[in-house]
Amino acid sequence: MRRLVYSAFVAFLSSAATIVVLARLAPEPRPARDGERAVSARELARHASAADCWLAVSGGVYDVSAYVPLHPAPRRVLTDWCGKEATEAFATKGAGRPHGARARALLARYRLGKLE
Repeated sequence: MRRLVYSAFVAFLSSAATIVVLARLAPEPRPARDGERAVSARELARHASAADCWLAVSGGVYDVSAYVPLHPAPRRVLTDWCGKEATEAFATKGAGRPHGARARALLARYRLGKLE
């Protein structure tokens, strides 16, 4: 019984440490600006790889390149949307379940500008 409790405690600490490390690796939020950069659909489409991944969600453009390796779902779930308008995918996770407030706040950290 002690081994089980000890193992569970170690697993919990490992999980907590991982969350703290990932939170610190994420870039700082960028403040919203009135003169926000306008990104064309053509420019968005040029950033369509895992190493250079921009996507548009609800009129905003986000450079999520640094987040691709941190995304909890399989890599392709995110990279299939690189260089594209991804509002519906973000809103439903492709399976009818919306992303939560934490995901929306995290997405805001990667904002580049607005889609023309």
